[in-house]
Amino acid sequence: MPGLSGQVLAQGQAITLAVPVPISGAFAANGKYAVIGAKLAADEVAAQKGIEVNTLDLDTEGKPATAVRKVQDAAAQDGGAKLFAGGILSSVSLAMGKEAERAGGVFMTTAGADEITGKDCNSATFRWSVPTYGAINETVRPLIDMLPDAKKWYTITPQYVFGEGLLSAAKDVFEEKGIEHVGNSYHSLSEREFSGYLTNAMAAQPDVLLLLNFGSQSSATLRQAISFGMKQRMTIVIAWASGLEQFEELGADTCEGVYFGAQYWHQADAPANKALVKAVQEKYGYNPNYSLAGSYIISKLLLEAAAEAGSTEGAEVAKALEGRKYDGLTGPEEIRAADHQVIKNYYLLKGKAKADMQDKDDYAEIINSGQSFLDPEAAGCKLPA
Repeated sequence: MPGLSGQVLAQGQAITLAVPVPISGAFAANGKYAVIGAKLAADEVAAQKGIEVNTLDLDTEGKPATAVRKVQDAAAQDGGAKLFAGGILSSVSLAMGKEAERAGGVFMTTAGADEITGKDCNSATFRWSVPTYGAINETVRPLIDMLPDAKKWYTITPQYVFGEGLLSAAKDVFEEKGIEHVGNSYHSLSEREFSGYLTNAMAAQPDVLLLLNFGSQSSATLRQAISFGMKQRMTIVIAWASGLEQFEELGADTCEGVYFGAQYWHQADAPANKALVKAVQEKYGYNPNYSLAGSYIISKLLLEAAAEAGSTEGAEVAKALEGRKYDGLTGPEEIRAADHQVIKNYYLLKGKAKADMQDKDDYAEIINSGQSFLDPEAAGCKLPA
């Protein structure tokens, strides 16, 4: 597909934005909102730039092989897609980023594994979300300082690249801070029953239970932990919450007193976030969650860069993205040119009591926010000059 000039775009040739996310499978709820976020961004950019934008939903099923095939098929079509916004799961995103590079496209994701903008970085891949290193350092580290008597921590970890990244980062903080890591339980991505892992955790008598799983798996683990009475015995932390939809699913009574790490929170005091909240409220009647917001911002960034470059060719869009500074959903954000990592805030939330909620979505308060990133060299990223 040749580069599209600004003139061609003005004449009505559409840009296609492919949205590869899990529309079916265990993470379908995240994919559902990601599709909505991408469409919202497409409509917004189309109106602002006076161009036509089409979204192409690709169901990855949360499986790397399926995702790669969908990317290949989308790129191979007549006038094939070159812009890809999605992924969600790290293992899927790593595979798709490599495929997008082979196809001469560009891929932006909200997945968390450090490798994405670390040792497996490539010229076509960009990442909005804070990687696992930053997520741990903006949740575990401040909590250790807030809870000085909590010296023993237990972890429950999904056994794939994302979980391993969170666990490795947590172990480094534990060692630095003199925390005793009293045990870890691994589970598969298909696991739904966590009672055995929780029994092991209780036997270790930790002060803090740190959940390193995501989405429906972290919700199921938290519910089962509370049914075992663990909230009364220890502090519970979900290092990487899936946002508002998770709070809605769990309910205030379950979330009260639990700590959650979050890439995004709809109450963040940032002009761009307030504009997104207003737009989603007006169009859909609810507040944006992380899956929607993350998909919205990565889709918007890709489309704006393509429009400004006058092209959907990966190299030209990547050049327009590198070093970009903009008003983001978490405040001022910047796309670091050296590794294509967005520098942004990560939040630590604490679940509120139902009686303290100011409205139906006021589930948590932001008790800490900050930025923790390895520099590109330390992360292992070496992009071609």
